[in-house]
Amino acid sequence: MDATFWHDRWRLGQTAFHEGRANTLLTRHWDALAPTPGVRVLVPLSGKAIDMWWLRDRGARVIGVELSEKAVAEFFEEAGVMPTREPAGALTRWEGGGVAIFVGNVFDLDARALGPVDAVYDRAALVALPQPSRRRYAAHVATITAQAPQLLITFVYDQTAMDGPPFSIDATEVTACHGAAYTCTALETRDVANGLKGRVAASESVWRLARRQHDEQDQHHEADIHVVRSIR
Repeated sequence: MDATFWHDRWRLGQTAFHEGRANTLLTRHWDALAPTPGVRVLVPLSGKAIDMWWLRDRGARVIGVELSEKAVAEFFEEAGVMPTREPAGALTRWEGGGVAIFVGNVFDLDARALGPVDAVYDRAALVALPQPSRRRYAAHVATITAQAPQLLITFVYDQTAMDGPPFSIDATEVTACHGAAYTCTALETRDVANGLKGRVAASESVWRLARRQHDEQDQHHEADIHVVRSIR
């Protein structure tokens, strides 16, 4: 799965992953991660998610990163915002209405261009990546954000019944990707109404990823998974 795949999805309007409203797991659990107004929040593989306006409206300073320029243009156009644009290394930074989005490959975004980050909101990044890219992505985001805490949303379903994206990411895979840098806590799990894409039964989980201390990292072999609440 390469850049062409995602550019084609946006060009052809094959964007069922775009919810068109703020994600309810975000709205219920954001305060568990970063309730303080003024926090800088990174939204990787942001698309044109309404979530970014929701976070902005709650006082967050939002920074997205998105491969598709078409998605970013639509994000600002649909909100009636005229963004500024400026080069940012291998990417272009669009900004307007209190939201900034880097257009380009997330792996080309570095800590200097990004600036300090207080939290990460990942609804559509980890689940969008095939298995060979996930650990690289997780390590990259942890590095450029200095292990800022994360709110992560994942799906679990029978991958033989339907191929991703979004891909099925179970607790073991969350640990494999993030366990070395974070303590991973499942805050809520719920069934996906009518199944994923209306085709396969699935559950959706929201995770809080908290930075591991150095001594924890040194002793880490397999991250503990703490399940706080499960809703079916």
